[in-house]
Amino acid sequence: MDVLQQIRYGPARVAGGYTDRILRVDLSAQEITIQELPPDFKTMYVGGRGYALKVIWDGTTRDTRYDSPENILVMSSGPLGNEPGFPGTGKFIVGSISPLTDTFIDSNVGGHFGPTLKRAGFDAIAVSGIAEKDVVIIVDGDAGTITIAAAPAYDDEVDGGALSFGEQLLKDVNGGEHCDKVAAVTAGKGACHARFGIINSLYFDKKRGRIRSKQAGRGGTGTVMRVKRLRGIVARSSLSKANGNNAVDPKGVREAGSQLKRVVWDCDAKQLHLSAWGTTGLSEYMDKFHIFPINNYQYGQHPDSKKIFAEVFLERYFSKKLPDGCYYGCNLACAKGAEDVKLTRGPQAGRKVGIDGPEYETVGAVSCMGIFDPQFVMEYNWYCDEYGLDTISTGVSISFFMECFERGFLTVDDVGCELTFGNIEAADRLLHEIANGEGFGRIVGQGVARGKKWVAETYASKNGTTEAEVTAELNKFGMEVKGLEFSMYISKESLAQQGGYGFALKGPQHDEAWLIFIDQVHKEIPTFEQKALALKWFPLIRTWFNATGLCKLPWIDVRNPEAASTPEPAKNTPSLAHYVNYLNATTGSSKTLQDVLDDSERLYILQKLINVRQGKGTRKSDLIPARAMGPAYFNEYEARAEYYDEWLKEQLGNDTLPARPEERRRLLMEKRAAAYQRLCDVVYEEKGFTADAIPKRETVERFGLLDEQAARLLDEFGV
Repeated sequence: MDVLQQIRYGPARVAGGYTDRILRVDLSAQEITIQELPPDFKTMYVGGRGYALKVIWDGTTRDTRYDSPENILVMSSGPLGNEPGFPGTGKFIVGSISPLTDTFIDSNVGGHFGPTLKRAGFDAIAVSGIAEKDVVIIVDGDAGTITIAAAPAYDDEVDGGALSFGEQLLKDVNGGEHCDKVAAVTAGKGACHARFGIINSLYFDKKRGRIRSKQAGRGGTGTVMRVKRLRGIVARSSLSKANGNNAVDPKGVREAGSQLKRVVWDCDAKQLHLSAWGTTGLSEYMDKFHIFPINNYQYGQHPDSKKIFAEVFLERYFSKKLPDGCYYGCNLACAKGAEDVKLTRGPQAGRKVGIDGPEYETVGAVSCMGIFDPQFVMEYNWYCDEYGLDTISTGVSISFFMECFERGFLTVDDVGCELTFGNIEAADRLLHEIANGEGFGRIVGQGVARGKKWVAETYASKNGTTEAEVTAELNKFGMEVKGLEFSMYISKESLAQQGGYGFALKGPQHDEAWLIFIDQVHKEIPTFEQKALALKWFPLIRTWFNATGLCKLPWIDVRNPEAASTPEPAKNTPSLAHYVNYLNATTGSSKTLQDVLDDSERLYILQKLINVRQGKGTRKSDLIPARAMGPAYFNEYEARAEYYDEWLKEQLGNDTLPARPEERRRLLMEKRAAAYQRLCDVVYEEKGFTADAIPKRETVERFGLLDEQAARLLDEFGV
């Protein structure tokens, strides 16, 4: 590789989970600097999401967009990542200003890159600027060098793929061989053409003998990476993974880890079977409770759903004899994979590939298009990863345009094919067009929010109506909030999930909004007041996992049997106690669960301030589509008429319903919209916000965040 810039450095020793260093790379100037952090930085901002938020709050402005040179791409682990003795410690955060939302986005991703970067001496890497030509960054803790190099020129087939390019890059950096001391992140050619490009986290799996991948999937971080002309980042360290955090109390770490592993071992096989099925096991649950997204979220259940349930993937694709997991020591091991799957579609048809996944969200993205073919799920999964496209945003965007076509807003002349639900050929065609920036794929690759604008302009110009009238109709079923496409849960029957999607700071992503299980399945927060309170505490717990470098699944998806006897079973506090003990043993702190929630709330408020600054922080930005609240059209009402009529009876307080079903649907939607507005009022007050969703000055002051920028921002809003 052609070296453009290189410095020598001494890797900082990890102590108590931190190195207290951020690696800064300016691609425009080809400058590499090492930022030494003051002792109180990690206390205020807690690694992972905290570091990303602080770096972007300080280093960007309200005018910064995803393609601005000053935009910063941050990758950061946390104090609890990098510990094989505790489940789920391979996580790290990728944060930036999003191409979809124009505000802060972060995506939680597994694999080995975050832990390897930490062992190489850095809590985070922050990349700014735009290179003149495609480059890679190599952080070599063994050699003590940090390098910016021209991206290697591989053949066309390898060069365009995030997985193929990364596999070759890892081999080249490591002298022609693969090993688990080296990890990388890459973005594919699809991220050059779509706003929802992903970053792949690549690592070598010794047991499978191949490179595997996990994805930073949401919000277009891969698009940011490719705009910066950054093809990949490689980290290398041969330091031991065991006690890699140099915990203050190694014995306490082992005890906390063994206790949580025991809960996972005893309970998962009796609950969601994540170790056997991965997250595909959620499909059957979601379908059973009318939550599985069908035909752009119109329906939550379908007779053909069983064709893509977990058992199908287990029997036909998953390698049962190989243990899985995205990092060492996690006995939940839910990162499933398949070997030697023969592709039948697209430019790589006939090739046999290893496929990592699918996760539930990918399965749901395919059902959202009205498709129930497991082979298509697998191929869609692989191509999206190879191209560097978010399976969620890709599926939801295609689904939106399918519905536009079926409702008469688009024609074959506009689209180029019969873009109907269930049409595999059309979906497959669009997938490759999106990745290559060709045909109608150029429009779909802009996402739902911008897609609504394009459809409104196109339809209005041809049909003598106004764009405002068309937009009002499209807003009913364009499934996005703040510019981010919905993740794969029907929220019509869960007010808590509606609020979770609307209030989620990054947009409607299950990361901080996954209340659907405790509300609609377990029914553990039945009252309005319980739902409102959950909309404060649940995001704070989830935020903390993102800050510390942990996977959330051992907490939320494996229910500790002792939780049933606690005042609030939904919080699963017996398992949370193991996490708090792990934190204290690692860092030497003596925090309580409330302290942890306070640390998390500080980050939540800082993220909210960035949203306010970027124009996505007021009450208006928390509004959700009509379909997220109930049946936007009569066909949806008709499919669940018995449920909707019963709900309406409860609201009316008697058995008298309007005679006309269409009038029932109208009245139901009116009451659902009113309930959502009431929820906004209560939740904003609980969070310490104004009625317009702006953090109150005392709220910002309480968490030590009232710097000069925050004060000016609050002054602008009269707070």
